[in-house]
Amino acid sequence: MSDSNTTDFTNPSAFILLGIPGLEAAHMWISIPFCTMYAIAILGNFTILFIVKREPSLHGPMYYFLCMLAVSDLVMSTATIPKTLSIFWFNSREISFSACLTQMYVVHSLSGMESGILVAMAFDRYVAICHPLRHSAILTNSVVAKIGLAVVMRSGILALPYPFLARRWPYCRTNIIPHFYCQHISVVKLACADIRISSYYGLFDLLSVIGMDVFFIAVSYTQILRAIFHLPTKDARLKTFGTCISHLCAISALYVPDLFSFLMLRFGHNVPLYVLILITGVYHFVPPVLHPIIYGVRTKQIRGRLIQLFTHKET
Repeated sequence: MSDSNTTDFTNPSAFILLGIPGLEAAHMWISIPFCTMYAIAILGNFTILFIVKREPSLHGPMYYFLCMLAVSDLVMSTATIPKTLSIFWFNSREISFSACLTQMYVVHSLSGMESGILVAMAFDRYVAICHPLRHSAILTNSVVAKIGLAVVMRSGILALPYPFLARRWPYCRTNIIPHFYCQHISVVKLACADIRISSYYGLFDLLSVIGMDVFFIAVSYTQILRAIFHLPTKDARLKTFGTCISHLCAISALYVPDLFSFLMLRFGHNVPLYVLILITGVYHFVPPVLHPIIYGVRTKQIRGRLIQLFTHKET
């Protein structure tokens, strides 16, 4: 590294992303699964959007929320993976200060948005199973739009302090970020100031948003399970619970890597840096890949429409 990157300066015009420190020699090989996941995420989520748009029978609350999830997955992937691949392929490590803060904001706002969408989908499952006759009356298009707007506004507002606080700190030691994207804590650690406010806010945001969302999802599924256990036959119970499997898989795809990443970053002090960074990559890259696969395989209407599309192309 050149000395210019480590000399004293204030508020750099650009940062340098290292990619995955310690695995520079393997960047080209690591790019293969990253690129594959990005291609699957783009293709899968666009397919979901295309099918829902083209199929009138899918114009309902659950599929509107699914489209919101697909859009957030697309933006999340595009906000991080192309820059990561440019680092791996072309050694294009520089990112402007403003672009770095923008990427930080987008990642945090979309993370909160995806969690909020899963809560909305849990509410849809609760109404569909516990109040089936009133489902269309409760979840009207107007209500769905308001829920979607509330999810977007909540995540957008709660993510604002991240770049705002990061912009306030003086950066006078280095502009080298040991990561493949502008992760909040990796950026503010470069500041020559007391960054406890940023650190505490990040912890508060994570615990409050995820904690609140997990609580609402748990309450919804408690009521759902109670309703299912009151059904008269085993077949009816299994069939009703089967309508929740896709949503439960989507929840696991988002929260399990998130929890694992959080625990490793907070308590994995003896874990090599490249392992922590790869775990972060799993959290950001895997959900956008798994969500369209889960809903494509598990949702009968989407699976049927997919088969129909491919059958027509073959004939």
